[in-house]
Amino acid sequence: MEQKEKRSKKIKKKLLHKYRLVVLNEETFEERFSFKLNRLNVFVFTVLLSLFLIGITTLIIAFTPLREYIPGYSSTKLKKKATELSFKTDSLQQIININDQYLNSVRKVLSGDIKSVDFNKDSIIEAAKFEASQVNLQASKEDSLLREKVAREDKYNPLLGEETLGLVFFAPVKGTVSEKYNAQNKHYAIDVVTVKDAPVKAAANGTVVFAGWTSNTGNVIILKHSNNTLTVYKHNASLSKQQGEIVKGGEVIATVGNTGDLTTGPHLHFELWRNGHPVNPTDFIDFD
Repeated sequence: MEQKEKRSKKIKKKLLHKYRLVVLNEETFEERFSFKLNRLNVFVFTVLLSLFLIGITTLIIAFTPLREYIPGYSSTKLKKKATELSFKTDSLQQIININDQYLNSVRKVLSGDIKSVDFNKDSIIEAAKFEASQVNLQASKEDSLLREKVAREDKYNPLLGEETLGLVFFAPVKGTVSEKYNAQNKHYAIDVVTVKDAPVKAAANGTVVFAGWTSNTGNVIILKHSNNTLTVYKHNASLSKQQGEIVKGGEVIATVGNTGDLTTGPHLHFELWRNGHPVNPTDFIDFD
């Protein structure tokens, strides 16, 4: 016990033993200033100074831009820019997907690769029998005449709607229809026989999305119109427009020819597509 007490007193004495720190002029040895201290003071001062430096460093890292120079910390501007680039990348990816779908539709137009959808027509008729039996569906003579008159007047009406496609169409050429639209035989177009080198006009305002050569259909030009509508002109002798050009309805885009393997004489093979599906052109355009 005595040794422990002696040891603790010795340690306490060392900690509290005072020393004098004197600063002298090196040439004259004149005393500039001095102060007393002990080991305990030095230890306390060192701890407080360390805590102060740690606190200041933490504040600098947390609330000043200097933290950006420390490895592991990212810049706010870089984060913002990375977020913007992420949104732009996502938008571009969506645009690419839309363009891929559109290009696939154009390929189908060029190749005529259309899948038909089969459904049981009898089942639909059977399901509607009960309701239809309660109503007199026989059209009167006046009603039939009115329907015929309205259909005749609205056939080329440019009003918006599914039946008119929401476009004003021009006849690309005038001539004789040698082969009509026939979806069952996969002839999704009409063939119009006319004079060789006759001008082929754009059926409506649009943009050229394809202008080139194919072995089967020769010189082909495809226009994209509003309401997701396409018009296709095949077997041309020459093309007057290039891909990406904007054309107006009635503007000359090609000349009638006999190019390609699948042709027997000068004529225009004309197709009309809406939402990736073929439409009978004679429902909207008068070629006579």
